[in-house]
Amino acid sequence: MAQKKKKQSKPPSRVAADNRKARHLYFIEDEFEAGIVLAGTEVKSLRDGKANIKESYAEAKDGELWLINAYIPEFSHGNRFNHEPRRPRKLLMHAREISRLGGAVQKGGMSLVPLKIYFNDQGRAKVELGLGKGKKLHDKRETEKQRDWNRQKARLMKDHA
Repeated sequence: MAQKKKKQSKPPSRVAADNRKARHLYFIEDEFEAGIVLAGTEVKSLRDGKANIKESYAEAKDGELWLINAYIPEFSHGNRFNHEPRRPRKLLMHAREISRLGGAVQKGGMSLVPLKIYFNDQGRAKVELGLGKGKKLHDKRETEKQRDWNRQKARLMKDHA
C-alpha cells in the first residue's frame, strides 16, 4: 500500500516586538507590511523576543524608508561584529508606496508608526507599519469610554442570555 503524504502545516508567524500603545496614541487609518534590512546578530536577537519599538517611528528620506529609534538589544553570544542597538534600519517597500507614504506624512500631518515586528511563514522579519493621526486627550478618553461600554454590554448580554 502507498503511504499517504501528510500535509505540512505552515508555522504560525511569531511576533518579535509589539507596540500595543500605538493604537491608544494614534488613529490608525491604514496598515502596511514592509521588509526590514537586518544584520545577522539582529535577527538572532529578535528571535529572543527582547526588542522594543515603543518609541520608534518610520520616515521617508531620499526615496527610502527608515525605521528610527527601534531598540534591538545586542546578541548575547555576539562577538566584535555585534550590531548597534538603536541604529536606523532600512525598510523595504515598493518605490511608489514609499512616495505615497512620504506625501501623506508631509501633507496630511500623519505619522508612520511601527505596530509590530514579526517573522512571516518563510522566517523573514517583517514590520507592520500604521499610517495614523495622533489622538488628542479627549479622543483617548472617548476611546476608553467606548471600550468600557462594549465590555459592560457584552457582560449584560451574556447574563441576559
